[in-house]
Amino acid sequence: MNTMLWVVAGILSVAFAVGGASQILLSKARYRALSASQHWVDDFSPAHVKAIGTIKFLGTAGLVLPGLVNVAPTLVPLAATGLMLFMAGAATTRFRRSEWVSMFGDVVFICVFALVAWGRFVLYPIT
Repeated sequence: MNTMLWVVAGILSVAFAVGGASQILLSKARYRALSASQHWVDDFSPAHVKAIGTIKFLGTAGLVLPGLVNVAPTLVPLAATGLMLFMAGAATTRFRRSEWVSMFGDVVFICVFALVAWGRFVLYPIT
């Protein structure tokens, strides 16, 4: 189970780091053009999109780095919980825009982040 938690956290971290970095580095128009599921950016200013990308990027750092360097490892489940709440906001935006398929993906991410948080809080805390 410990290995599975590391693998899941690593995959989530890479995926969200790439997504966050693309939001930070690309303009709002270029980010929107990446995929058909990125129409949510129409509801936000360019500064908000950059802030959202920064939150994603920092959250991914908190998901793996404290456990890897064994400095404040209790931040790992807290980062997973924070990203779970972050994705709840994303799902809310998708719900408001009636983007049901994308919202389903956000709910899956919420569940996976909940698994990591539960696993690191209860099952296999990093000590």
